[in-house]
Amino acid sequence: MLGRALNKIKEDIKVIYEKDPAANNLAEVIFCYPGFQALLLHRIAHKLAYWKVPFLPRYISYLTRIITGIEIHPKARIGNRFFIDHGEGVVIGETAIIGDDVLIYQQVTLGGTGNEHGKRHPTIGNNVIIGAGAKVLGNITIGDNVRIGAGSVVIDDVPPNSTVVGIPGRVVQQKVMNNDGVLMHNRIPDPITCELNRLKYEVQELKEKIEK
Repeated sequence: MLGRALNKIKEDIKVIYEKDPAANNLAEVIFCYPGFQALLLHRIAHKLAYWKVPFLPRYISYLTRIITGIEIHPKARIGNRFFIDHGEGVVIGETAIIGDDVLIYQQVTLGGTGNEHGKRHPTIGNNVIIGAGAKVLGNITIGDNVRIGAGSVVIDDVPPNSTVVGIPGRVVQQKVMNNDGVLMHNRIPDPITCELNRLKYEVQELKEKIEK
């Protein structure tokens, strides 16, 4: 079991080097990356919660929030090679499920929409990127290879291989990723502006028809 845990830690460190060009050395990653620290402490809390140890898992989660600014409920299920970049203000709810190779940025919330019991937080697929400040709310499913733009609010299921932007989140078809599959936040379209432009063109066409 110890060997498996060490392998996971090595994998977590490796993914930071791969996804963050600012990572210079091992000491920086261990002591200066709150996302890595929060994930490490969550794994301990999650295991204790799985063993039904009372109080201690929530207390570890509470201390983690104080130290890192990241709040992860001990019962949240997180896959392999998960990376929280920057991390301040991230909240992950109790029944959230996160797949493998997921990247999220600061101020992201994987939250619920009410006081209901049971599954009430999102399920995130594999190879998903969630931009800064995005809110993914409720018992919804985000498919594999989805990209969610910064500041988006997602309240409905999202099919695989989609890019979502806006409030509420809408699927857009424009290419907003580079050849390596990295979300290019500066190229995310505004769906409201796109819709207004479409309506403007339709009105212009109607005017021309009336004049004729």
